[in-house]
Amino acid sequence: MAFVAILTVGRLKHSEEHPASREFFEAGIEVMREAAKTGHLIKEFSPTRAKFPEETIKGEGTPILTLTVWTNLQSLYQFTYSGLHRQALQDRNKWFGPLPERQPNYVVWWTDMLSDVSWKEAFNRYDFYIQHGPDSFAFDFRHAFDQFGKPILLK
Repeated sequence: MAFVAILTVGRLKHSEEHPASREFFEAGIEVMREAAKTGHLIKEFSPTRAKFPEETIKGEGTPILTLTVWTNLQSLYQFTYSGLHRQALQDRNKWFGPLPERQPNYVVWWTDMLSDVSWKEAFNRYDFYIQHGPDSFAFDFRHAFDQFGKPILLK
């Protein structure tokens, strides 16, 4: 059975103590609670031990990273564009500054083994996307692939 992993990347516009940043962290807690209730979120990785590769993800502001694994791509896609997460996406410009050109806000990939998902692997996939664009190795929702590497359209 294949799973889908997603790395999200952002940089706060303001200090972590700023009211807008605190609002983001409060919203993030609720979004993750909602994600857990879907039954499709398998694992959430803590960013506290992530070795942040500055050469891979450049920019100003405090980096905010998430790494999660989901049962399937469709569930991840539906969660991303519904409920509290959809509202958070609409509010993201209050919290986050723009990333440099060619740096996506997220990257998605398939994995057969949950144990293969790590921060190191996530940064490898992210760097691949930056260097080569979307591919079955690392992609986004607009250029999605199924678990067998065939392009698909998400709805």
